[in-house]
Amino acid sequence: MVAHVGVISLRSCFPPPPRLPRLYSTKHKPFSMAVMSEDPVREWILSEGKATQITKISPVGGGCINLASRYETDAGSFFVKTNRSIGSSMFEAEALGLGAMYETGSIRVPRPFKVGSLPTGGSYIIMEFIEFGSSRGNQSVLGRKLAEMHKAGKSKKGFGFDVNNTIGSTPQINTWSSDWIHFYGEHRLGYQLKLLLDEYGDRSIYEKGQRLVKSMAPLFDNVAIEPCLLHGDLWSGNISSDRNGEPVILDPACYYGHSEAEFGMSWCAGFAGSFYNAYFEVMPKQPGFEKRRDLYMLYHYLNHYNLFGSSYRSSAMSIIDDYLRMLNA
Repeated sequence: MVAHVGVISLRSCFPPPPRLPRLYSTKHKPFSMAVMSEDPVREWILSEGKATQITKISPVGGGCINLASRYETDAGSFFVKTNRSIGSSMFEAEALGLGAMYETGSIRVPRPFKVGSLPTGGSYIIMEFIEFGSSRGNQSVLGRKLAEMHKAGKSKKGFGFDVNNTIGSTPQINTWSSDWIHFYGEHRLGYQLKLLLDEYGDRSIYEKGQRLVKSMAPLFDNVAIEPCLLHGDLWSGNISSDRNGEPVILDPACYYGHSEAEFGMSWCAGFAGSFYNAYFEVMPKQPGFEKRRDLYMLYHYLNHYNLFGSSYRSSAMSIIDDYLRMLNA
């Protein structure tokens, strides 16, 4: 984790994806796309960025896919990521997610400014530079701010997002759906299970996982599920605080989903009791929350199995087996 930059995390060290997910059109984009120039990053900073001079460019460590830099100017600092081998679609999806969270006016995120292509190939993103503090901030404030984002970030389109994006380096499919159980079963659990079958030939976890997908509806009985804007990959490496101690979240995999799905990475997020208490004061706990908690963790265990190998298989299979017993499926 980089100690003082707004948008890099350990997630940046995942191997690059073999393909990028297709992007869908969206009417309102919270950032601008670039017109090609010899140095589009410098050109934007010295025009729309309202700087008259760039005083220093410093490399920022922590990533092995993207080159990250801090541009210091007389108008403040900017954080820039570049990638010489991919098009702009990955950064566009990141910017759309950051922009959607920013527009809720709740928890602090780095504001995206510009996405574009590099003249020699590849792409870049320019965003707000956030000076990080020395800690992750107050857990109660983090819980309350996250709940405020979930409460404010709603979608009339249903569950999904305007573009596909990535979770780590795994494509994350965000095709809109009016049915959360169908969306989560097909585009989250089902997609990961199919990857495991295709890449590892793991038919056992695939077949058991599909039985769970077909049987999990009772876990949602008596629950009113609204599409809430989710960060989507909220673990300790994507949580920090600014110099005033206000929480900052970054490196998202955004979509609109059931609010409880935000806690799917809680097994490596370090959320304290005070975090949950503050969250549920704003977004009350729903019936059956505890029964669904592992179901949302399962998506991320399956993804870690796909990304990092079979050391995560036993955790995923244990969750599946427990639910099959619970549901008599």
